[in-house]
Amino acid sequence: MIILGIDPGTAIMGYGLIEQKGNHLSALAYSCWRTPAHTPLAERLLMLYEQIVPFLREHPPDHMAVEELFFNKNTTTALAVGHARGVVLLTGAQQGIPVYEYTPLQIKQAVVGYGRAEKKQVQQMVKGLLRLDEIPKPDDTADALAVAICHAHSYALNRRMEEFR
Repeated sequence: MIILGIDPGTAIMGYGLIEQKGNHLSALAYSCWRTPAHTPLAERLLMLYEQIVPFLREHPPDHMAVEELFFNKNTTTALAVGHARGVVLLTGAQQGIPVYEYTPLQIKQAVVGYGRAEKKQVQQMVKGLLRLDEIPKPDDTADALAVAICHAHSYALNRRMEEFR
C-alpha cells in the first residue's frame, strides 16, 4: 500500500509518501510545499493546490492521511491551517483517493506508543521506522511522514474492528 501523509499548513505543507509491504515501511518521497510570505491566503491555497495535483498524478497513493486540526490558541493560524486542510481534502476527493484523518494524539500513539510524546521522540521514531540516515527537515516533513506511518499502523486494525461491528 502506498500512503501519502500530509501535515497541512499555508506557509509550509509537509508531505511524506511511504510504502507498506507487510510489516516493512519505506520512504518513497518526502519534502514540503511552500508558499511565499505575505501572499494573500486565496493565492497561497491556489499555489498549494497547483503543487499537490501534479505530485498526486506522478505518485498516485492508495490512501491519503492528513493531520486533523487541533485546538490552537492562535485562531488566525488555526483558520489558515483549516483552509489548507480543505485544499488537501478536496484534492484527494477530486483524484479519487480515500482520505483518512488522525489527531496529533493518535499519530503520536501510533508512532511512539505514547500519545503525549515529545516532537523529538516522534522524529526519532520516524527516522528509525523508515530506516533514514537523518531526521527529515523541516519539522513539517517529519510530521507528514509520522501521519503516513500512523495510517499504516492503524488502517488494518480499524478495518478488522469494523468487521466485528
